Amino acid sequence: MKFNVPKKMGIKPNTVNKQTIQGFDIELKTEDKERIDRLVDIYENSILTHLDDEYVRKTTWADRLADRISSFGGSWKFIICFGFFLAFWMIWNSLGFTKHFDQPPFILLNLILSFIAAFQAPVIMMSQNRQASRDKHESIIDFAINYKAEQEIDDMQSHLHRMEAEIMSIKQLLLAQNKEQENEEE
Repeated sequence: MKFNVPKKMGIKPNTVNKQTIQGFDIELKTEDKERIDRLVDIYENSILTHLDDEYVRKTTWADRLADRISSFGGSWKFIICFGFFLAFWMIWNSLGFTKHFDQPPFILLNLILSFIAAFQAPVIMMSQNRQASRDKHESIIDFAINYKAEQEIDDMQSHLHRMEAEIMSIKQLLLAQNKEQENEEE
């Protein structure tokens, strides 16, 4: 996922090499945008790599096999291949000049379909349960990242408020000093 500043942060071009974040009057240079994009990509890739490593570490080969079977069994490739297989089976066993090993009503074909359904459904359900568990883990990580970011933002806002208060007190002191100097001059 790219950090697309103009779309996600409401940034409009200001000059040739600068963009401004709407509502904040913060200029963002093209180099800064590219740096942010790189940092976001590195961060996302490290999280995905960590999650993939953890997935490989915590799953058995049977779990990974079930995931591969369910990914194939739930694909268009499987539907098309199986459709051709069914059509071939029925045509082969319906034509008069071929040897029929399963004549209509295709009892052997029904047995094969029942067998596939009986074993494919639990494999797909196991895979879905593992994926749901992985999604839950990823959402917990997302929540932790968002919570930490919110804490950092709150901390920065408190620092900004403190700095603003200090600047205001300095401004008041300077105004008072200027008034004293004006009074002394008169």
